[in-house]
Amino acid sequence: MKDKQRFIDDAVEIAQQRVEAGTLSRRSFNQLLMVMAAAAGMGPLRHAFADSASVVVANWGGDAVPAFEKSFAGFNAASGLKLLIDGSGPTEGAVKTQVNSGAVRWDVCDGEMYSSYRLGKEGVLTPIDYSVVDKSLIGYGDIHDFGLANYTYSYVIGFDAKKFGKNPPKSWADFWDVKKYPGKRTLYKWMSANLECALLADGVPADQLYPLDVDRALRKIEELMPHVVTHWSTGAESQQLLRDGEVSMGQMWHTRAELVKQDTGGAIDWTFDNAIVAPSVWFVPKNNPAGAANAMKFIAYALRPEVQAKLMEVYNMGPVDSKANSLLSPELQRINPTSPENLGKQVSMNNLWYADHYSETLDRYLALIGG
Repeated sequence: MKDKQRFIDDAVEIAQQRVEAGTLSRRSFNQLLMVMAAAAGMGPLRHAFADSASVVVANWGGDAVPAFEKSFAGFNAASGLKLLIDGSGPTEGAVKTQVNSGAVRWDVCDGEMYSSYRLGKEGVLTPIDYSVVDKSLIGYGDIHDFGLANYTYSYVIGFDAKKFGKNPPKSWADFWDVKKYPGKRTLYKWMSANLECALLADGVPADQLYPLDVDRALRKIEELMPHVVTHWSTGAESQQLLRDGEVSMGQMWHTRAELVKQDTGGAIDWTFDNAIVAPSVWFVPKNNPAGAANAMKFIAYALRPEVQAKLMEVYNMGPVDSKANSLLSPELQRINPTSPENLGKQVSMNNLWYADHYSETLDRYLALIGG
């Protein structure tokens, strides 16, 4: 689905360039947007499924859609507005296309933190109104003019506990050590956290990671390549690789690691040791249909500690407010990336570095793993 979405975004971007060049009419472009939206499985544009009393929040689809619906269900009563979740994926290209074409269909986006820095600089986002949104509710994660942390997730080491349970891996150096921990590996296809993992494995101290030494990181990843059976692109794929025994160790999201641990009755386990923790972000496209004020109402609601705790209960996404941790059961605190015990074991991703370097570095990474 993500590849399909990338293709559709690219088609719309080409059409936008034709509008700017004068070779395609604005009317034809808007008709194309309708076709592309239908092709993406989104149905007609915003006005066909929402009204002025609704707020549409865009996320990345799959299980995240019902998770948001359950976690934020109280927003309807709290605000008098109707919350709708669009799971078609708020990519940078899609946000820019909507804003630049005047056909915005999203009010709030759950996006990549580094994307919010870039989109803010490009003038397509509405500044966060911190007179409405209480930034003091964010104890972990980025806060800037155009975005703020909404929940956290971690890139962790999942491993075959039957093989390594008596001496489990505790670092990325262990992950790279195929003599001490034999077996195949898997890494994330889209690079995020991989460079940090490689540099940690190569002996770089955690507090000296940034700016990332890309050349050194890629050399270290190349060293592991003979032992990487595949690079996963979806969380479900990473889970299946471990569950089916195709790999003995994998870099994966903590949410999927916990699911495969439960699925296998503990035959697969995982650890926060040396993990890479990152925040996701709320941001608001400029000229959103519900208006900036209603978008800020949703963000303010979603940051309430009890609502953050609910998202953790439903989807295992870590709160950004430490006060929410006290609302969690001991079992949920165990798998919360931002609980004091777990946060101290991890390395925080620097999203400002990614904002400046992601695209060109991803190209180099994909060229390496593509052979």
